[in-house]
Amino acid sequence: MKKYLALVVMLFTVALSFAQEKVVDKVVAVVGDNIILKSEVDQQYAQYIVQGNKPDEETKCAFLQNMLSQKLLTQQAVLDSITVDEEDVDGEIDRRMRVMTQRAGGQDKLEGFLGRSLIQYKDEIRPDIREQLVAQKMQAKITEKVEVTPLEVRRFFEKFPKDSLPEFNTEVEIGEIVVYPDLTKKEKEVYKDKAEALRLRVKGGDNFGTLARLYSQDPGSSREGGELPFFDRQTMAKEFTSWAFKLKEGELSPVFETEFGFHFLEVLERRGEQVRVRHILIIPETPPAAMERARVEIDSIYQKVNSGKMDFSTAASLYSDEKETKFNGGMMLNAENVQSRTTFIPTDKLDPKVFLTIDTMKVGSYSMPASFTDARGKSGYRFLYLKSKIPPHVANLDQDLPKIKDAAFEDKINRTVAKWFEKRRKSTYIKIDKEYQSCDMLKDWVSDSSTAQN
Repeated sequence: MKKYLALVVMLFTVALSFAQEKVVDKVVAVVGDNIILKSEVDQQYAQYIVQGNKPDEETKCAFLQNMLSQKLLTQQAVLDSITVDEEDVDGEIDRRMRVMTQRAGGQDKLEGFLGRSLIQYKDEIRPDIREQLVAQKMQAKITEKVEVTPLEVRRFFEKFPKDSLPEFNTEVEIGEIVVYPDLTKKEKEVYKDKAEALRLRVKGGDNFGTLARLYSQDPGSSREGGELPFFDRQTMAKEFTSWAFKLKEGELSPVFETEFGFHFLEVLERRGEQVRVRHILIIPETPPAAMERARVEIDSIYQKVNSGKMDFSTAASLYSDEKETKFNGGMMLNAENVQSRTTFIPTDKLDPKVFLTIDTMKVGSYSMPASFTDARGKSGYRFLYLKSKIPPHVANLDQDLPKIKDAAFEDKINRTVAKWFEKRRKSTYIKIDKEYQSCDMLKDWVSDSSTAQN
């Protein structure tokens, strides 16, 4: 059933799809009033090969199936008056361009691959991006009321033979309390002054992009002259968002502080409730004195928790600096299953340093406070709490209800979408070129198209 969920979520063709020699194009499929060209399928297949995959005709069939599904969804979206805002289209285009630019090694290299400017390329892909977003929105509408009851979860589980049930590795529930060093106003002053000096250079006529490339410490934007893609009011840090939406195009903000450091920004473009800016970030270095203060603080928290004077959840909510776990009682969430908000994490998915720490711990115990560096490169102190540990086991409803419920829900989503496609195919004119009629995964489309045409 997974094939029905496979809406196109991939990068557009970069080099090969535009470098191909021109060939005679043809229509390979018709869905209602919409057509799919051979060149469209070939371009996606070419990108698949460029990424290092082996030639596989079944994959080419899958690309066409995705396109057929997308056309059917967008056709229904028109009837249901489902649209997307142009700001959302802009945001998705900018997000993809950012990824492609980073992978290519810069805007100049990417434009060299494409054989055109990014502005031209954005205009070319806009209709396809809009169609993809509309199709996604239509599919979300189809499944918006899908729920699974406890009885459905049990029946889903019981339909599997006992000898075919999956085995799960060791899983743990881990909490953390984190303290990051807090610099004093005096300790921060030198870095704020550095940002102020750069801002004065911009005001004096120096090129913003050049200064960003030379001095900004934001790894995601410095190579792009400090430029960020369009974002809305919910994307960035509060202080950053405030200045970005307060200023007019071309205006320069004062230096301001966020959790990341000292910034100043220039507004480049406004589109409705989205804005595009460029900025320079200066990240303060942490002096030994600040780290020592953090160590003393984490030791104090540890003593309260370990002695039983304060429970772990309360201490995490009051004292932890890690926002991702602070408001969850300090408990880490399974990053691969965020929607279910499960706190059970397979040990093979843990950060290696976390695993080495909890591997020798007893359930209910705390690790000693220790220094660490997080995924963003920020240093601090933390201690861990091993709340529970489930040894390797065969799937069962008692220990694995959240996972089984998620699987049952996904199965129902798949069946709902499959049923919708089956019904729409039978009432829609669909024609598929003989070149693709032998594809196994398209047989339902071929047979249903025959029904619709009769």
